[in-house]
Amino acid sequence: MSILNKLIGNAGTVKSDELTAELGELLVEGETIDIGFRVLRDTFAFTNKRLIIVDKQGIRGKKIEYLTIGYKSISRFSIETNGTFNLDAELKIWISSEQNPSVVKKFNKKVNIYDVSKALTTYTC
Repeated sequence: MSILNKLIGNAGTVKSDELTAELGELLVEGETIDIGFRVLRDTFAFTNKRLIIVDKQGIRGKKIEYLTIGYKSISRFSIETNGTFNLDAELKIWISSEQNPSVVKKFNKKVNIYDVSKALTTYTC
C-alpha cells in the first residue's frame, strides 16, 4: 500500500480505481494510478511512472487535453496560497530548465494544495 493512499480521504481527491476506469486507455503495462485530484473539470493523476493532467475544455468539456509529465523532467514546483480565509491556491510546475513554469493551475478549496505538494515531493525527490 502506497504512502499516498492515506491522502484519499480528503475532499477533491479521486479514488485510484475511479481514475483507472477513466484513464485506463492511457496507461501502459505495469502502470498504476496511486492518487488523483479533481479541480472543477481538471484532473491530476499521479501514477507510478508519471503525472497525467487532464484538462477538459469548452463549454461541455468534450475537448480534452491529456498532458503527461515524467517525474524526472520536473525540475521544481511551487504552491501559492491566498491566505487563511481564502482557500484558493495555485500550483506551478517547471519542466527541465525552463525559465517560466510549464504548468500553472488554480485550485479551489475542495483540494488541499498541501496534499498535492506532498504527492509531487514523493515522486520528484
